[in-house]
Amino acid sequence: MLALVKTITIPSATISRLPVYLRSLGDMPPTQATISSEQLAQIVGLNSAQVRKDLSYLGAAGVRGVGYGVAELRVDLREALGLTHGYGVAIVGAGNLGAALSNYGGFEAWGFEMSAILDTDAAKIGESLGGLLIEDLVDLERIVKQRDVAIGIVATPASSAQDVVNRFVKAGVRSILNFAPAIVQVPSGVVVRRVDLSTELQILTYHLHHNEAAG
Repeated sequence: MLALVKTITIPSATISRLPVYLRSLGDMPPTQATISSEQLAQIVGLNSAQVRKDLSYLGAAGVRGVGYGVAELRVDLREALGLTHGYGVAIVGAGNLGAALSNYGGFEAWGFEMSAILDTDAAKIGESLGGLLIEDLVDLERIVKQRDVAIGIVATPASSAQDVVNRFVKAGVRSILNFAPAIVQVPSGVVVRRVDLSTELQILTYHLHHNEAAG
């Protein structure tokens, strides 16, 4: 399985859908052994041709009239997403958002280990948050190396986001999730995913506006 992944670059749009497929399969009852592309498409809100095309990048081939094996497809998706290997995660920013992220219990189920949470506020350093002690941001580079942190999460105000990203990059982190309301710059080879709730709300208001205009 997944032989094609080594030779074919999976499109970004497909990659963004793979976690949705995996979560949908995780919601299947344990007695369900197979799922058709039509069933999966209905669950995730796509057409079946798109689902089949996406899954073909994994080397997954459904059987006509039967569909895909649910267990096998889960394995393929986890392998494609790199979830068979545990990854250390460090959060910078121990405010409300950082606290919510550190207290979220669902990360470990997907292979992510919360390794550290850091801040610059002396009043917060040393306090416990989500089972971790808040540590001083000055120690970021050391912590990344000692705890094998692979993913950095930026949960700071916009004004300090670029500096935090720069420090993550300097420490060797190549995957960053940015919750700060700021567009940050990174060198080639570093992947940044931006989570901006205001942007998502604006997309919703676009649809509201155009739906109202259409009557």
